[in-house]
Amino acid sequence: MNKQIILKNRPEGLPDSNTWELQNNPIPEPGEGEVLVQHHYISLDPAMRGWMREGKSYIEPVELGDVMRAGSIGKVMKSNHPKYKEGDFLTGWGGVQQYTVTDGANWYPVDPNIAPLPLYIGTLGMPGMTAYFGILEVGKIKEGDIVLVSGAAGAVGSVVGQIAKIKGCRVVGIAGGSEKCKYVVDELGFDAAIDYKSEDIYEALKRECPKGIDVYFDNVGGEILDAALSRLRMHARIVICGAISQYNNMNDVVGPKNYLSLLVNRATMQGMVVMDYAKDYGKAAMEMGGWIATGKLKTKEDIYEGIENFHETFLRLFSGDKMGKLVLKVIE
Repeated sequence: MNKQIILKNRPEGLPDSNTWELQNNPIPEPGEGEVLVQHHYISLDPAMRGWMREGKSYIEPVELGDVMRAGSIGKVMKSNHPKYKEGDFLTGWGGVQQYTVTDGANWYPVDPNIAPLPLYIGTLGMPGMTAYFGILEVGKIKEGDIVLVSGAAGAVGSVVGQIAKIKGCRVVGIAGGSEKCKYVVDELGFDAAIDYKSEDIYEALKRECPKGIDVYFDNVGGEILDAALSRLRMHARIVICGAISQYNNMNDVVGPKNYLSLLVNRATMQGMVVMDYAKDYGKAAMEMGGWIATGKLKTKEDIYEGIENFHETFLRLFSGDKMGKLVLKVIE
């Protein structure tokens, strides 16, 4: 049987036990030109919260009654596809389930002998691609820039900061708790870290960024975005990647009050969606793979087991009770 997580209700606020339903359904059979993939790992990402919401966005919402959308990686068990054979490993949008059938569109082969499978849905997957293109193409960093990163201990933020260091920037991370702040400085090599849970964010930014900020990579939105706006340098760039502090709001989204700083400093604030850069994923993966191999880029996957534990594990994205890339192992 195929264990599947089905979206049953659109949550208001934090998803609860009524949001999803665990179902057991027959394992599907691949048709002509299709493969059956047995998932080994599922990627859990903050963006999944937005995909449950009705309304216009960069991607269609998950429909009620459908398998919850998620990135995945697994092994081909049966193949009627000319490109893939049994035993190949593929990564794509397989959803939160143990098996899926696909015609291969938007799926990519990976080699488990080169890197562990979870890495392909982490630093070498969507989070890593988001970090790479967000900071290099949208943030347009250059040597000597002062770069501020929120969500600095997370899957995207941790890679953003390390890429900025590789490119010769001064990097300050914002994270929640002393353990995460110690991690981004001592293990990832950030120049400094701000603990938003125990410090006044405005005072901390004055201390760590006395000359201001050239690039702010925003994963959280809300008050921290507002604080970053108050420290912009001339021609600063703000990359809007996410707003995890706002995803479960019961009320209106809290927007920036300090936006006139964009005018005063001739700064830009631009949203980015990683899918826009799909044609260049291979190039990015090659370069980041090289950095990983030489020790310049460190990775961390926080792995939990059991599709039955999806809801509990998913909530770790919003409680902060995780470090690095959150992954669910679903193979039994």
